Amino acid sequence: MNVNSQNLSSIRKNKTFNNPERFIEGWYWVLPSQNLRVGDVKAVTILGRELAIYRGKDKRVVTCDAYCPHMGAHLGEGNVKGNELRCFFHHWKFDAEGICVDIPCLDEPLPIKIRTWPTAEKYGLIWIWTGDIPKHPIPSAPELEYKEFDFTFGPRIVMNSHPHVVMINAIDIQHFNTVHKLASDIVFEKQELHQNAITFVNTKYDGREAFFIKVIRPFYKNAITYRVCYWYGSTGIVTIGTDFLHVHIMFTLRLLEAGKSAAQSLIMIKKRQGIFGWLYNLFVLWLAKTFVKHFIQGDTKVFQTMQFNLKTPIKADQSIMQFINHLERQKPLNWGTWNLARSQNLEIKESREKWRDALSND
Repeated sequence: MNVNSQNLSSIRKNKTFNNPERFIEGWYWVLPSQNLRVGDVKAVTILGRELAIYRGKDKRVVTCDAYCPHMGAHLGEGNVKGNELRCFFHHWKFDAEGICVDIPCLDEPLPIKIRTWPTAEKYGLIWIWTGDIPKHPIPSAPELEYKEFDFTFGPRIVMNSHPHVVMINAIDIQHFNTVHKLASDIVFEKQELHQNAITFVNTKYDGREAFFIKVIRPFYKNAITYRVCYWYGSTGIVTIGTDFLHVHIMFTLRLLEAGKSAAQSLIMIKKRQGIFGWLYNLFVLWLAKTFVKHFIQGDTKVFQTMQFNLKTPIKADQSIMQFINHLERQKPLNWGTWNLARSQNLEIKESREKWRDALSND
């Protein structure tokens, strides 16, 4: 059965989904926190924009645009002095807000400011917000938002597919059956938490084909939880488990050049008290990490050669279509500039209006 014409039409009109020149304004991971020690400064390129990132004496991480406003030296080659960043070339110094506080050859610094970007740390990663003021917190599993948890890093990989395409893998019902043999029947119910987050909750999961379910069925008769929460179209958190144990698996991606993806995975579980609780979580995290590695291996080879083109969506693709429609309503930014992305038709219209105004003024 084909989906209705409205959904089919929306595919043809996609402006952001799977677009190698666009991404959604939001939080994106930069690098592991342990890779940036106090006094370190690094040059990084995130979503096509060159940046400098450093950790000051107060342990706070600061991210700023890469080039010094004096002659364009890369600030990633500079030095951290206390909580300030000093350009290597002429020693112009900038504070954590990007304000120039010292120019050695002048008595007073010039009123100059470099662009800084909201930066935070969570899950052992450094994150950057690609706009002025963060509208939402760093992505999280809803049930862990106000709780302590243990976590471990999973695989970090680069794939030849756009983050949006990789994201839909977690709600691609058909491939659960054909590739992973994880379930015989899944029905998702969606809920939009806000403009930048959407969840898909399984309402029917008998798992007759799943080996794991067969193993625990003699001891556990209730439905298995399977829930996916998406943020900014590029971070997905899968919650899976029983009534007494939920494991949360995060896949956070960012767009690379030519529509590729840099992906980092994490596995999280609610913290338990005492030495036995710690050992229990350690074992569960190890087991989940092994599962994630196996799961990723099965799908990664597809994303390395895939040329995504959803020409003929069917009923089983309904959740994918809902994900795409939700993503298309979010704020799109241009790769490299991080400026608001606008439709080509609007830009052409504005150019024509400017041209007419110029003619009328002649």
